[in-house]
Amino acid sequence: MKSSEFVSALELYVLDTAVEDTMSTLRAPPGRRVDEGAAHRSRWFNSLSTDDADLVRQVAHDSAHAAVFGLLAVLDGVRVIDDEKGVFELYYTGSKRSLLNPPDVDLHDLLKRGA
Repeated sequence: MKSSEFVSALELYVLDTAVEDTMSTLRAPPGRRVDEGAAHRSRWFNSLSTDDADLVRQVAHDSAHAAVFGLLAVLDGVRVIDDEKGVFELYYTGSKRSLLNPPDVDLHDLLKRGA
């Protein structure tokens, strides 16, 4: 797996799925005993116009994008999370082992900007 393939997979299976799951939960919270907060948000969301619901989707996308971008920035070492300022090395092991975040590749830059 190449770095770009990894980031594309994160976009599809993490970022996009988080947005879809959020929107689905807003439309109809899962479970038999729905948390009152979730039920309240669902009633609010379902009362929105189509345009306003689209804005909520965009906010959900922006939030998911920011979270994935931040994680990739940490893996790249441009967002420091410890005093030691260590280095993260992310390997994919399949038929061969490959470093997904070599020093000359910034995963966070591979993530598409915006929607």
